[in-house]
Amino acid sequence: VHCCYGYLYFEGADRKVTAPRYSLLREVGRGTYGVVYEGGGAEDRVLESPTWSYHGNKRSRQYLRLVETSLKRVLSPPEEPCYLWFVMEFCEGGDLNQFILSRRPNPRTNNSFMLQLTSAVAFLHENNIVHRDLKPDNILISERSGSAVLKVDKNKNINVNKFWLSSACGSDFYMAPEVWEGHYTAKADIFALGIIIWAMLERITFIDAESKRELLGSYVKQGSDIVPVGEALLENPKMVLDIPQKRRSCMSDGVKKLLQDMLAVNPQDRPDAFELHARMDRVTCAA
Repeated sequence: VHCCYGYLYFEGADRKVTAPRYSLLREVGRGTYGVVYEGGGAEDRVLESPTWSYHGNKRSRQYLRLVETSLKRVLSPPEEPCYLWFVMEFCEGGDLNQFILSRRPNPRTNNSFMLQLTSAVAFLHENNIVHRDLKPDNILISERSGSAVLKVDKNKNINVNKFWLSSACGSDFYMAPEVWEGHYTAKADIFALGIIIWAMLERITFIDAESKRELLGSYVKQGSDIVPVGEALLENPKMVLDIPQKRRSCMSDGVKKLLQDMLAVNPQDRPDAFELHARMDRVTCAA
């Protein structure tokens, strides 16, 4: 077992994986790139391998670079198989779906999450990382610290201002029109975040066909069908989105205009992540 800068490396593909400074209590979940465990020890933490999460703290810039360095080391051809572990805060609040839908609407909570999420996306884009799979499932909530933790596992390291991506990635209800076409930039993250925030503020939900879970997500109704906003805008670029959807809405004009800009058909008409965070700060302060 090797420990470097807080990361634990476990050698040997056949050996039982254990954490010397923590005990694994249970498996919390698993995805394409890793498994998440709840762990116990000196402090409550989560052990996750081999992906990582970020919650918007600017002081974590050095940590982000350390993660990148460690990943390069692990992903280079190793002499022996190894695992990369990350120890972080346990998000007992569940994901954004579970947290929001299990509580009464709270404007202060909404404002806090909007600021944290725009800050997190700005941080990623500042470091030339496009998330590409923003959705409520990938936003974890810590009730103790009141923070939203953005899970990152399908990111792409690029020049966010110049590089176009073509690999399909993301979940239908949060995908921008250009993602459906397979040719997009970092502005696709802005669109996805707009869908999430709009749904969070108005508690717009749909039932996922596969998991049968109720999920936060905005959509367009076409007869008896519901269609992802990005797909509907691709079919009809002149369509005007009905924001807010509900007649009795407390959404301010500033937030309404910001959401409309975030969900613009043309990605060039959307604010970049830095402008978005600055504008979000202004509209939440004015609310």
